[in-house]
Amino acid sequence: MTFKRRGDNRLMNAPQWYQLTAEAITEQLKTSPEGLTAGESGRRLEQYGPNRLPEEKGTHPVVILLRQLASPLIYILLVAAVVTFFLEEYKDTIVIAAVLLLNAVIGFIQEYKAEESVMALRKMVVPRARIIRDGHEREVNSDDLVPGDLVVLASGAKVPADIRIVSSLELKIDESMLTGESLPAEKTAQAIVEDNLTPGDQRNMAFMGSVVVSGRSRGFVVETASRTVLGGIARDVRGAQTAKAPLLVKFHRFSNRIGILILAASAVLFGIGILIGIPLKTMFTTMVAAAVAAIPEGLPIVLTIALAVGVQRMARRNAVIRKLPAVETLGSTTVICTDKTGTLTKNEMTVKVVYDGEHVFDLTGSGYDTTGEILHEWVVAKEQERQQLFMCFRIGLLCNESSLFEEDGETKVDGDPTEGALIVSALKAGLQPEQERAAYRQLALIPFESERGYMATLHEHEGGRTIFVKGAPEKILELCTTCMAKDSLRTEEILRTSHLFATEGMRVLAMAYKRAPAGLGTLDRRDVEGDLVLAGIQGMIDPPREEAIEAVKGCRQAGIRVVMITGDHPTTALAIGRKVGIARENDRVLTGRDLMEMSDEDLGKQIREVSVYARVAPDQKLRIARLMMNQGEIVAMTGDGVNDAPALKAAHIGIAMGKKGTDVAKEASDMVLLDDNFATIFKAVEDGRVVFDNIRKVVFFLIPTGVAAIGAIVGSLILGIPIPYVASQLLWINLVTNGIQDISLAFEPGEKDILKRPPLSPGEGVMSPVLVQRTVIVGLLISIGIVYNFVHALDSGLSLEKARTVAVTTMVFFQFFQAWNSRSETESVFRVPFFSNPFLFYGLLAAFFVHLAAIYLPSLQWLLQMESLNGEEWLRILLVSSTIILVVEIDKGLRRAKGSAVS
Repeated sequence: MTFKRRGDNRLMNAPQWYQLTAEAITEQLKTSPEGLTAGESGRRLEQYGPNRLPEEKGTHPVVILLRQLASPLIYILLVAAVVTFFLEEYKDTIVIAAVLLLNAVIGFIQEYKAEESVMALRKMVVPRARIIRDGHEREVNSDDLVPGDLVVLASGAKVPADIRIVSSLELKIDESMLTGESLPAEKTAQAIVEDNLTPGDQRNMAFMGSVVVSGRSRGFVVETASRTVLGGIARDVRGAQTAKAPLLVKFHRFSNRIGILILAASAVLFGIGILIGIPLKTMFTTMVAAAVAAIPEGLPIVLTIALAVGVQRMARRNAVIRKLPAVETLGSTTVICTDKTGTLTKNEMTVKVVYDGEHVFDLTGSGYDTTGEILHEWVVAKEQERQQLFMCFRIGLLCNESSLFEEDGETKVDGDPTEGALIVSALKAGLQPEQERAAYRQLALIPFESERGYMATLHEHEGGRTIFVKGAPEKILELCTTCMAKDSLRTEEILRTSHLFATEGMRVLAMAYKRAPAGLGTLDRRDVEGDLVLAGIQGMIDPPREEAIEAVKGCRQAGIRVVMITGDHPTTALAIGRKVGIARENDRVLTGRDLMEMSDEDLGKQIREVSVYARVAPDQKLRIARLMMNQGEIVAMTGDGVNDAPALKAAHIGIAMGKKGTDVAKEASDMVLLDDNFATIFKAVEDGRVVFDNIRKVVFFLIPTGVAAIGAIVGSLILGIPIPYVASQLLWINLVTNGIQDISLAFEPGEKDILKRPPLSPGEGVMSPVLVQRTVIVGLLISIGIVYNFVHALDSGLSLEKARTVAVTTMVFFQFFQAWNSRSETESVFRVPFFSNPFLFYGLLAAFFVHLAAIYLPSLQWLLQMESLNGEEWLRILLVSSTIILVVEIDKGLRRAKGSAVS
């Protein structure tokens, strides 16, 4: 057996670490019980590299720059630049080149900034590890661990590498992120002889990324970085296929269609001009000008900016976006598949009821907050009643391997959340942990094992010995002969009450005790089992987040279906599903076993109806997601474990948990929740819808201008007059006035009804049918207005250059008013707060003053072939261009009236 260098393939004769004894491990790794020396660890760090999983590389700046040119609309501009150059229309070539350059620079800056901010948000604090080095215990960055390092594991620690355990004291490790098992795995230091064991069966191994729940141990690092089990899964996940973001699909389709329409319209325009006798060169130049004018070249920039703005908004709401298109994907989501624990619930077990065998008592308060009261029949329990419960609470407090601690002003649990809840309930009853532990000194312990069904502790109290036991009610009642609150033990009644608690989604534990012989100093099963006295049962629940309940309600109003997929018990899952509003009273639960027995066809029929899945394995989450996607749903999937990564990557948007999520899950996701809260997903949905709305607003602002540019040229050809503008003037409009306002529209706040609309149909394009119809109306109106003012100027005896200045300025002012029209598809422009988007207001001012400069500065007059305007000409321009407000307001009003009549 030999070491593997970084980058080597796994050797066929590589050791099965779990099969080796502690002595063989030490010899194989060339290490010792005192750990490695500092010098040797440095040499091995050079050999194996840092102990970290490979990070996803950021996009190279050159790739980002080239991406700015990857659009059919930009291709047409490039062709136009080449054509105008060969036609010796150098002014037009310069302006087109300037448009392309500015477009690329602005797009590059925005996307590069977005990429940088996303990378910065993804940086995490390097975890620490405790090791023995040079014979002394010390703390180091886990990145610096190498094979052969001796690591010390204690309760609460995150396992920093794959470790072969060589000494262990009641060690339990949560491996759910690898195995999907919710219960902690009990570990041993003994070698295991079986071959080909899965990680879940390697009980003497601790795997990278898992968490120590309780106990202590020491072990040697045997694998680091990508050679760990976690690293292998991460490698496999990176090879999985991802779903393409709906926005990219829609935008690509939209760009292609616009490009084809522009080329077709330009060709028709060219043919008409030739047929009516216009010179070939003049018509070719006109065709190029029309194509350039119709191209909404600002769209790629605005798309990037709108997404980047969405990224920053979501980051402020605890949602870190890792991939820009995911911003909008959330807004299109039709189904959210969510975990239960920690996402819909607080992940803080809370004792809600106590039953002493005769009466049920309620406990107020939530989570690990120790403030609360004990109620009996909705009033505060009497002192005598409270004291009768002391033994039940005392057993929960002392037959316990966990503890509470304060961090950042919050009470947290070091150990099992269930045991933490029992400590909190005892505090609410008035018991003081320090005093109780002193009065009932612990002498021995039998840890909980699922096969046994209980945990037991031996205590010394006032010279005598007492055994405390807690466990599953069914098991504890088998060992009891009497009940503390009654003379007789009514087993059926107690079990019925316990089952009632369970149907409410509670986890139920029974507490019992017995007197032990005075000389007893150790515990075994024979000492515990038999003649126990039942002190009571405690029912606890992981309470739903209040904000999650509101968010689920909001999702329903927004037309988004919420589905719970959990590994928890079906009864608990359904109870929580009902509490948060996901499930109704008579809804059924599908379990992982049900899914195994169902074909894809049968499951596909059930998927639209079932909202709660329980005891589901991670690979089954992937199956559910794929079937939903096959039915046309836009699926958002949450997850935190390594085995969740394929489902996260396959869904349209994968959402990983920032607190409890594994690095592999985060790498496979499109979004990371910093607070693991479902309500944050709902807030992000709102931001996603705002982004898509703003993209639509920009499209509605830009496209009618292109329609009008071609329409005005066609109108002038029909009337037999010169075209109302030259190519450089159209490019000026697109570059300066359009370019400022379309970017400003990307910062529009969300409309008030944005979360009351249903999600967009997956087949719906960038422009809605309403906007398509309105674009035609607005485009024709602008065309008529431009031609009217142009003809009037020519008839008034103005020069061609001045008449064109009037026409161009008319289009610019039409755009000013169109920008306000674009702020809402349905709402009147007079009802949208004027300063709710200050960027638009200042953008309009900037565009106005820049255009004034083009009219009155001699250098720009020469470049753009413009002349100064007088007051009468300005007034006519203002009156004609403002008609667009009237026409669109009438259209909006008619559609609102029609909608009200239908509803």
